[in-house]
Amino acid sequence: MAPALSVLDLSPVSAGSGSSRALRNTLELARLADRLGYARYWLAEHHNLPSVASPAPEVMIGHVANATARIRVGAGGIMLPNHAPLKVVETFRLLEALHPGRIDLGIGRAPGTDPVTAAALRRGRGAEADDFPELFGELLAFAGEGFPEGHPFASVKAVPEDAELPPIWLLGSSGYSAKAAGEMGLGYAFASHFSPVDPAPPMLAYREHFRPSERFPEPHAILAASVVCAETRERAEELASSMGLAWVRMRTGKPGPLPSPEEALSYPYSPAERRLLESYRSMQVVGDPASVRKRLAEMAERTAAEEVMVTTMVYDHEARLRSYELLAEAFGLGQRRES
Repeated sequence: MAPALSVLDLSPVSAGSGSSRALRNTLELARLADRLGYARYWLAEHHNLPSVASPAPEVMIGHVANATARIRVGAGGIMLPNHAPLKVVETFRLLEALHPGRIDLGIGRAPGTDPVTAAALRRGRGAEADDFPELFGELLAFAGEGFPEGHPFASVKAVPEDAELPPIWLLGSSGYSAKAAGEMGLGYAFASHFSPVDPAPPMLAYREHFRPSERFPEPHAILAASVVCAETRERAEELASSMGLAWVRMRTGKPGPLPSPEEALSYPYSPAERRLLESYRSMQVVGDPASVRKRLAEMAERTAAEEVMVTTMVYDHEARLRSYELLAEAFGLGQRRES
């Protein structure tokens, strides 16, 4: 059976455009994904990246949910080290109260940025401190039965109290979160769109350690993938060149907006930059609809993913919309909704 398809949106900023345009593009893509039959639409959290207009997914979730009718909307994810757990619980309870049954809460342990920006976000806590287990424990306590008697936060109640916290998904780009997500009966999402780690071992480990919970009686694993789909492989390769150059610039400390394909294809890569480019391209799925469908189906089968979450970072917004349209047609999303 073909996996479900979803969208991960970073609100890409193209050279010569701006963040306001990128955010309006997000709403247009969300409406399209809703019509086409995609399962969910997640917004990422990144900071200090000129190519990404996505620092506050909790804000965009409300706008996307208002602009759509059916699709689930969530964070992919909230980078917990940057936030107070109480604030996360209250924000997502509020979103759930406004859009019942349509909100997801993806939680990540990385800061989603560079060390200096992480320090600016975290202020009193060291940017390198690994306090994720403590923070996540607080989040669960605020969302559930509260703290034990005598705890400093025992009297604090997350509001609105009559709204449940949406389903929690742990995000990972290695094996750290897989076992924890399984043992706690949570959803799990692997970030294969930027991680060179083989996704199969952690995703299979998640299933091996899974214990049923009220929200997840069965395991549910999502594989995030970087995808560019076009009518021909040649056109898809051309479109993918923009993010290839943007990746190289980011990894070499020179981040900028997404360059045009013309700029990317004429860029004089050094040997070291070429190696970075090839490493990134090995993580992408690029091609015509038939080849992309085949590759994604193989990846989903190999990792036992119930769902593939597609992120498409290209310079031209119309080409981005078309990529998602072609994918929906290739996977028969419209027919699935009607059956």
